[in-house]
Amino acid sequence: MNADARIYENITRVNTFECDFNQRWKPAAFFQHLTEAATIHAARLGVGFDAMLAQNLFWVHSRMKIKFFTFPHAGDQITIRTWPKTIQQKLFFIRDFEVLDVNNKPLAAATSAWLVIDATSRRMIPPRSLNLNLPSLPDRFGLNEPLEKLGLEQSGEERLQVRAGYSVVDMLGHVNNSRYVEWICDTFPIDIYRQNTLDWIQINYEHEVLPGEEVVLSVTGSPADPAENRVVGENCSSAKRAFEAVLRWRE
Repeated sequence: MNADARIYENITRVNTFECDFNQRWKPAAFFQHLTEAATIHAARLGVGFDAMLAQNLFWVHSRMKIKFFTFPHAGDQITIRTWPKTIQQKLFFIRDFEVLDVNNKPLAAATSAWLVIDATSRRMIPPRSLNLNLPSLPDRFGLNEPLEKLGLEQSGEERLQVRAGYSVVDMLGHVNNSRYVEWICDTFPIDIYRQNTLDWIQINYEHEVLPGEEVVLSVTGSPADPAENRVVGENCSSAKRAFEAVLRWRE
């Protein structure tokens, strides 16, 4: 266990129900466990769900990028570490992650951006207006890459239409961030996963999706890199963009 309270560490094992037909941990499982680690650490730092809600505030996951080095298999022991890093663009709280195997070899590295939202108005609250007293480790990197806007075009091949039902809605009453990753993965034929693995993925969450709303996912390739794809989720019910994502494959 890490003695530095600024860094949260969790040692766990890969569950069989979170693995695919290759016995590898699914990409969405990374998102689920990293988000859970961030949630637990926030609570230990005094800014967890209940403490924030008492101030009529809550955290929203805005952007995330994960670089996959090796996908662990069912039953493998893994270590997840996370820490608050810095504030970006005077708006985003940046939190980084690392995932290690039993020999401390990197399995994945990630960086994420979070916003604080007013629970009533659903508007963003800038960090300068808050008094959260969060620690920061600006010189420690999980993934040393900026989380910028993606600005993807609307054109693309429609591959999936989904409706937000009970199973995808979380404690905040909207679609959970990891569910978007599941939807993204489902836009690609299963044979791709037989021959390739994800190299990295960045997803930017644009507008929340509420229960009953429908989202259409469209996919385009990259003219600069044939191994790269871009995925856009358009909310048909609200006429707002739900998310944008860019991902890259490797053999």
